[in-house]
Amino acid sequence: MAADADVQALDADRSVLLLVDWQTRLLPAIDQGALRYARAVRLAAIAAAVHVPCLGTEQSPDKLGPNGPEIRDACARTFTKTHFDATQADAVAAAVRQHVEAGRSQWVLAGCETHVCLLQTVLGLLRMGVEVRVVIDACGSRDAADRDAALDRLGRAGAGLVTSEMVGFEWVRHAGHPAFRTWQGLIRSR
Repeated sequence: MAADADVQALDADRSVLLLVDWQTRLLPAIDQGALRYARAVRLAAIAAAVHVPCLGTEQSPDKLGPNGPEIRDACARTFTKTHFDATQADAVAAAVRQHVEAGRSQWVLAGCETHVCLLQTVLGLLRMGVEVRVVIDACGSRDAADRDAALDRLGRAGAGLVTSEMVGFEWVRHAGHPAFRTWQGLIRSR
């Protein structure tokens, strides 16, 4: 899958954005949490502009709180989970299969904690045969070393490692795209 993920540009018509555990009580402990969160919100905004479905997960929200309001509002559906690997939740696995059957086999992920829930969810998606991109500037852990080790492992496992700008530009494809000006505004507002 790694070689395929490296040569296939993202296609908005084939993509799904999954925002993993951007929970309010967890964010203050995340290294560069505000920046990482802002990048995830920006991803959600461009996904909406190019009609990419956006889903979210929350790990034990009774303990860690809900996702931040911008993330929660952006997600068509938010799945509550207790497994670190979201694909172990029946509802998430069913949603993945449903989207893949509808031709959306490119999954773009951003979230917390990179070395726990994001890592295990990406590995679960790869086992399901899904093409995965991990947005490195929109992923965080409490410790930068944990984040970096997880990203290295995910790249070796077959996930494409990308940035939020790479994703946005691949989704709009050209300056004549109806959402290009929206994307320009999102980049400039960082």
